Amino acid sequence: MSAPAIDPTKVAAAAPMPDIMPPVKARKGFWGFMYRNPTIAVGGTILLLMVLMAIFAPYLGTTDPTALAPARRTREPSAQYWFGTDMLGRDVYSRVIYGARVSLFVGFAVAICASIVGLAIGVVSGFVRWADGIIMRIMDGLMSIPSILLAIALMALTRGSVGNVILAITVAEIPRVSRLVRGVVLSLREQPYVDAAVAAGTRTPIIIWRHILPNTIAPMTVQATYVCASAMIVESILSFIGAGTPPIIPSWGNIMAEGRALWQVKPYIVFFPALFLSITVLAVNLLGDGLRDALDPRMAKRL
Repeated sequence: MSAPAIDPTKVAAAAPMPDIMPPVKARKGFWGFMYRNPTIAVGGTILLLMVLMAIFAPYLGTTDPTALAPARRTREPSAQYWFGTDMLGRDVYSRVIYGARVSLFVGFAVAICASIVGLAIGVVSGFVRWADGIIMRIMDGLMSIPSILLAIALMALTRGSVGNVILAITVAEIPRVSRLVRGVVLSLREQPYVDAAVAAGTRTPIIIWRHILPNTIAPMTVQATYVCASAMIVESILSFIGAGTPPIIPSWGNIMAEGRALWQVKPYIVFFPALFLSITVLAVNLLGDGLRDALDPRMAKRL
């Protein structure tokens, strides 16, 4: 027996349910990325301001940072001398602004050089099994020496210059980058797609270029920010103890080294370069933390 037909005109339709939660509008593009990653926005903005300050130093009301004026030495901060003058009458404000060029250049140069060399060493060590033991023992030997002591030892063999400082700090930072890359490569070479490429007869350089290198860029980028911050600190330490850049070059470490004798009576000579160094290192570390959270899918923020 068939069921009776239902008249559609006599069926009551339920009222639509109200939206309890409004739809979420996802922000896209550059500003959306910055909104989702405020740490990158803050750190990147501060670092960008420091870079612009270093580039446009001659247009920021500065004078010759090496000009001596004994008649105006140890002047307190004022409207004429914003950060005061040092024991030789040089404008501390101009020296601090120009000093950003040295510290940022050293930090960026060491980060780039250490990342490139460390990437090459880490990839070869992690993927080529027979070379792993030899290369890593050398890296372990370098890592057993504190980076600052290794940099001091290398600087003792050369004369003080910005290039030699970059070389010394780079040699000290390479083992840390190579260790990180090696750990990433060791996990990647066991992936099924790498095994499939090997089974298909793909040559090792092609496998490294297509499957290994792209997956090491994210962690290496994060590590490069920490290397940059560490390099700026080490450069300041080397200059502070007289083993870094020549005293004639205005760097934050040299300024602090020259003002330490008058620290108790003229603390501003040391305070301002130390403040700028701290802010710059903080900005780089904030940028690195933000990149780590943004590039790591396990720590990415989800709506």
